[in-house]
Amino acid sequence: MKLELIATATFGLEAVVRRELEDLGYKIVAREDGRITYVTNEAGLARSNLRLRTADRVLLKMGEFKANTFEDIFQGMCAIAWETLIPLDGNFVIGATSVKSQLSSVPACQSVAEKGLITRLQETYGEQRFSKSGARYDVKLRLLKDVCTVTVDTSGAGLHKRGYRTGNVAAPIKETLAAALVQLSFWKAGRLLVDPFCGSGTIAIEAAMIGRNIAPGIGRKFAAEDWSFIKEDVWEAERKAAYEDVDHEMDIRICASDISESAIRAAKENAAHAGVDDCIDFSRKSFAEFTAAEERGIIVCNPPYGERIGELKEIEAIYKSLAAFYRENPTWSLFLITTDKDFERKAIGRPADRRRKLYNGRLETTFYQYHGIK
Repeated sequence: MKLELIATATFGLEAVVRRELEDLGYKIVAREDGRITYVTNEAGLARSNLRLRTADRVLLKMGEFKANTFEDIFQGMCAIAWETLIPLDGNFVIGATSVKSQLSSVPACQSVAEKGLITRLQETYGEQRFSKSGARYDVKLRLLKDVCTVTVDTSGAGLHKRGYRTGNVAAPIKETLAAALVQLSFWKAGRLLVDPFCGSGTIAIEAAMIGRNIAPGIGRKFAAEDWSFIKEDVWEAERKAAYEDVDHEMDIRICASDISESAIRAAKENAAHAGVDDCIDFSRKSFAEFTAAEERGIIVCNPPYGERIGELKEIEAIYKSLAAFYRENPTWSLFLITTDKDFERKAIGRPADRRRKLYNGRLETTFYQYHGIK
């Protein structure tokens, strides 16, 4: 069956998510802020949830219509073939957002949409009441400039919930963002990658999973697995294929360090749960103690922010260490995310080769990219 899906993304990562979708062989039909729309089938829905590293969620697009009045919403919801997705006992929940639209009352939009959905199911099943005792279906209305897009969330918990992060530290970076930073660095297996501010180890772990081609969702469950809409053997086949694609022979060289002993303990625990503890060298030390053992390497890091957990003196010391290291090792590349908009002047002393605005949670950050001399 032909399905239209939407992969949602953190602002600034749309191009990264699009590249992932194209690598999976999907046709992109639309791209907008935070959303990539593409076409696939049931197997592609399962594959997207299992393998997308940088997307936040995978949504099933059910319909789209002009919505200037509440009657438009009611009729639009009635026109969608909900019976093809939601069974008699389906637990459907309606959510909505409204931006730059005449219908600005979100609760009212939700109420009218639910009436439309129930009316359609009543006409189909010949029932007046529904137990909602079965699988959950999170239906979302997105009103933007008087156009209503109706989707159902297939992921459940956000795709950043890989399942390996049991040991945690203050202000951890999201797994999806960490994977994106590694991808934007163009690091490849066989080359040394270093994270000297590793915290709970997320960047290093995501890099190792990329290097070994471990599907990020291979160890978790998704909302759509409870739906009769997609057969169980489809999920089984996609999981089996993902396991078969793991490359345990790949040469992975990653070093991760932190000044916190508890952070290193948490990072080791998380790496073990992710199945990549054998290809990451964890150590407790400050960046000032780090020395380059090779002529070329890549640093990908998320150092403490002043707004988060770092004191100004600590951050100043980190900047001095980075500047000294980069002067002594100009062939190394540096990829660093921070909220500090004056990082280039304070730390390295020259503009970055490239920079990209990204969001780490609600914090606006810049991803500075310094390319080593060839």
